[in-house]
Amino acid sequence: MKTAIIAMAMSVLGFSAQAQQTTRKNAKTVVLVHGAWSDASAWDAVAPLLKAQGDEVITVNLAGHGKDTTSFAGITLQTYVDQVKAAIGTRTNVVLVGHSFAGLVISQVAEEIPSQIKKLIYLAAALPHDGDSLLGLAKGDPASHIGKFLTVDKEHGAAIIAKEGVADIFAADAPQQVQEYIAATIKAEPLVPLATPVQLTDKNFGSIRKVYIHTENDHAISYPAQQYMVKNSKVDNVYTLQSSHTPFISMPDKLAAILIAESK
Repeated sequence: MKTAIIAMAMSVLGFSAQAQQTTRKNAKTVVLVHGAWSDASAWDAVAPLLKAQGDEVITVNLAGHGKDTTSFAGITLQTYVDQVKAAIGTRTNVVLVGHSFAGLVISQVAEEIPSQIKKLIYLAAALPHDGDSLLGLAKGDPASHIGKFLTVDKEHGAAIIAKEGVADIFAADAPQQVQEYIAATIKAEPLVPLATPVQLTDKNFGSIRKVYIHTENDHAISYPAQQYMVKNSKVDNVYTLQSSHTPFISMPDKLAAILIAESK
C-alpha cells in the first residue's frame, strides 16, 4: 500500500497526528515490519507518533514490495529475515513489530539474534511454533476470507488476491476511497516465503517477551484464529482493537498508543 493510502485515510477520517515532542531516557528502537500484499508505507500514520515519544523508529520495506522490483525468483523467507537484521544492525533493546505475515519474519529474526530483541509485538499476525509456515497456519483458519479470492501462480512464484476481494479482506472499515485505491494498486505477493516454515527454539525465540494485538473484525487472519494462536503460545500482554486487518489505516492513533505503551 502506498503513502497515498495513508494520506487519503487521514484526510477522510480527519485524523491529525498532533503529538507533543518528548524525549525519554533509555529510548528504544522500534522496528516496524509490514505484512503480505503491503509495503512500508502502511506505517506512515503510526511512525510519526512513535517518533514523537523519543524512540528511534525504523520501517522495513521487504523485497518485492512497494517500489522494490526484486525478482520473486530470488526472494525467500531468509531474504526478509536478513533485511530486518540488517536494519537492526548492532542495535540492542529493540522492540520488533510485525503485522500479519511478518509475524513469522520477526519470530525468525528473534531466533537468530535474541540478545538484541527486547520484545516482539504481533499485530493481527501469524504467531508461529517451530515448523509453521503462513500457508500451513492459514489452513487452520476457515473464517478467513483470503481463500475465496486467492490465486496461486506457481509458474511465476506469486500469490494473487483478486481486486474484488481486497477491500473486504484488508480494509473493511476504511473509507470507500481508500478501499478503491488499495484494490487498484495491490500487487502480487512472492509465494516462496509464504510456504517456508520457521525454525524456532525455546532457548532463543522462546526467551523473548511477546505481545499480541487482536483485530476483532479481521477478515484476513480471523479473530478466532488469532485467539487460538495466543492461547497456544506464551504471550505476556494482549490488546484488542475493534478494527479490520489494517488498524494503521482506520485507527492509527489507537494502535500507536498501544505500541507506545509497550515500548516504554
